[in-house]
Amino acid sequence: MSQTTNPKDALLAKTQLPASAPVAVHKAPIGLRTVAIFEAAKGLIVLLAGLGFFYLIHRDAQSVAEEIVKLLHLNPARQYPQIFISAAKNLTDARLWFLSLAALIYATVRFVETYGLWHELPWAEWFAVISASLYLPVEIYHLIEKPGLASLLVPLVNIGIVIYLARIIAHDSRNKKGPDCKG
Repeated sequence: MSQTTNPKDALLAKTQLPASAPVAVHKAPIGLRTVAIFEAAKGLIVLLAGLGFFYLIHRDAQSVAEEIVKLLHLNPARQYPQIFISAAKNLTDARLWFLSLAALIYATVRFVETYGLWHELPWAEWFAVISASLYLPVEIYHLIEKPGLASLLVPLVNIGIVIYLARIIAHDSRNKKGPDCKG
């Protein structure tokens, strides 16, 4: 009796790895994953702020701001709580809608960037370099105007991210040219 096999099954059997063969799983470098988590955190913070703005639509934002100041045991007569309360007083529903939408768009961009960095997509590395670089002039200006630890750390972290990602991009570019190419 002759055994007949399906050609598709025979081809599938040839292309499958043996069950005992270990499969190497590539993981993105820890630095790239760290940048991705940092971007996700920024997106999450802004998304939460946007949800807060959305919550204030059709509500008395000034009263909510005053309640927050009380909850945090801040003196409402002091400079920063007063700025916060005054800003809340000037919020209209249209502004709240705009701020909510802007926060959603910003968070979406950060989450897309996070996905791309986590999966080592080249466009995400470029996007992150450009994005971080755009903030540098403002951060440096803020450092000059109001020097302090936070004013120093923010641009330093951004510069570190830009340098790190630029090195990854340069490394990837050299690897695409091949080992025989110099430059």
